[in-house]
Amino acid sequence: MKVVVAMDSFKGSLTSFEAGNAVRRGILRSCPDADVTVLPLADGGEGTTDALALFINGITETMTVTGPDGKKISADYIFDSKTNTAYIEMAKAAGLTLIGQNERNPYITTTYGVGELMKDAVLKGAGKLVLCIGGSATNDGGAGMLQALGAKLLDKNGNDIGYGAAGLKDLCSIDTSNLIGRDIEITVASDVTNPLCGPDGASFVYGPQKGASEDMCKEMDAWLEHYAMTAGFGPYEAGTGAAGGMSFALKNFFDASLRSGAGIVLDITGAEQKIVDCNIVITGEGRMDSQTVNGKAPFEVMQLGKRYGKRVIGITGVLGEGYEECIKAGFDRVIPLIIPSMVTEEAVKSVEDTAEELFAELSF
Repeated sequence: MKVVVAMDSFKGSLTSFEAGNAVRRGILRSCPDADVTVLPLADGGEGTTDALALFINGITETMTVTGPDGKKISADYIFDSKTNTAYIEMAKAAGLTLIGQNERNPYITTTYGVGELMKDAVLKGAGKLVLCIGGSATNDGGAGMLQALGAKLLDKNGNDIGYGAAGLKDLCSIDTSNLIGRDIEITVASDVTNPLCGPDGASFVYGPQKGASEDMCKEMDAWLEHYAMTAGFGPYEAGTGAAGGMSFALKNFFDASLRSGAGIVLDITGAEQKIVDCNIVITGEGRMDSQTVNGKAPFEVMQLGKRYGKRVIGITGVLGEGYEECIKAGFDRVIPLIIPSMVTEEAVKSVEDTAEELFAELSF
């Protein structure tokens, strides 16, 4: 019996590999002869490049960059010299986890450090960039990134605007004549379909989790619209609201293509061929509910499994509201942990026990 295990992370408890390997150990308790392949799963957010590291023939480039709050931090990316491709995770330079809960303020948080990572990769010879943009602390529309790459975003006095969304209120002109990286191929890993502006835009939907009040969201939405109009691009295109508008800047200034983050991960890990050759697929994440079927990573795995007629079972920490939609969408079963826990050691044991019990009752 061949099993493919592709678990997303249980945020706050287990990484993708930790969850996957716990499932593997549980399976082997019940089925010692099973051939179990563990693949990482991520959607472009925090931990994506770490999950891919074993599947990319590259080296880790570490450097000092400007963090989301303007302070210097250490960040890294993966550079595959064979394919001249750099894999950059936005969360490492502008992530929400890099600043304290009480310090979150999208008025000032910047994407400048992401631009510094991109610039370093381009100067090292990268002809392609894969940017994983989930988990950001920013709402500056990618303005900081553009500044780091040589664009001039100027106020009425010809001075550089400040960091963060608040800097955009002073924007009068944009000069991209010296913008680095416009001739390279950029792919953006993102599952967000929100536009840059409007009630479903970056500010109103994602601003609150980044520290914005309702009034701040209104102001930032207006500033982003002003920014888009100054740049000469529409503010309501689907997908441009990802990562506080980072996808807006990448798509419009660099002609980047937007792709499912989970899809990119599945491609790089060779998941399709492994699933073709297996008998059963196990996937899941910390919480599975009605939102899981809206393009989340386990849903992508399920679709791939069903394409080849495989049994697909979800293991989750918590069954959320509307989890029945997962069954309607194609999952054969979705089961919660025997004992849910956010403590890593307890969560590992519970995943193992749940997988063991599941395979003890399955018939093949």
